[in-house]
Amino acid sequence: MNKPKLTFIGGGNMATSLIGGLVEKGYPATAITVSEPLKENCTRLSDQFGINTTDDNAIACRTADVIVLAVKPQVMKQVAESLVGSLNHRPLIISIAAGISMEALASWLGTDLPIVRCMPNTPALVQTGAAGLFANANVSSIQKQLAGDILDAVGISCWLSEEADIDAVTALSGSGPAYYFLIMEIMEQIGVELGLSSDVARQLTLQTALGAAKMALDSDVDVGELRRRVTSPGGTTQRAIETFQQGDLKALFRQAMNGAVMRAQEMSAELAD
Repeated sequence: MNKPKLTFIGGGNMATSLIGGLVEKGYPATAITVSEPLKENCTRLSDQFGINTTDDNAIACRTADVIVLAVKPQVMKQVAESLVGSLNHRPLIISIAAGISMEALASWLGTDLPIVRCMPNTPALVQTGAAGLFANANVSSIQKQLAGDILDAVGISCWLSEEADIDAVTALSGSGPAYYFLIMEIMEQIGVELGLSSDVARQLTLQTALGAAKMALDSDVDVGELRRRVTSPGGTTQRAIETFQQGDLKALFRQAMNGAVMRAQEMSAELAD
């Protein structure tokens, strides 16, 4: 059976990671097209994956079953409006641009189109992404499955019941990698202050982060219980944890993530103008 034809508008990092994941999992390269204005990007993608490339968005979209909009939010309106004449066959539209509401997408593309909004994150570049997805009422169950399969090619995806939840996903997993990078950066620096070489501090920090995440993924208990299990009464870990709690780390994270939600809402309003 022929696979649905996929077109990516934009050939940047996120599109490259999605294409790489799909091809690695057996999706036929001949069923994937990228429309990208930079010739060097087209050449790179064609050479790397054997996919079709073009610099003409309209041609790329006319026979596509699924169109992934992988352009910067600031140019989404211009790109979307230019595609209207190529969407009469009502393909599934997947937007991975931050801050662009379903209402804005529908007004630019056409109100009766099946559209999925997606908030992926950068670990998709190493096949460990986490994405939240929201579908409008025009998306069929088959299209919903297909959208999930595309994002699952580079990690996991979670369907959301309300579009507003996209902002919470942005604050949690969309921006989340940077939170962990900050924590790792601080741990490395303090490890050096405590006498470790920079190389040793880096290796131990990164492996500890990886190990903690793997333990949580493989465990049948929640992360709070895992924390309690490695916190011996009166020990070194308890002293450190108590210091975090006395400094109200949870309140600081709440403030930071609520700030991210507020900024996502502001961006959505700005980009809709």
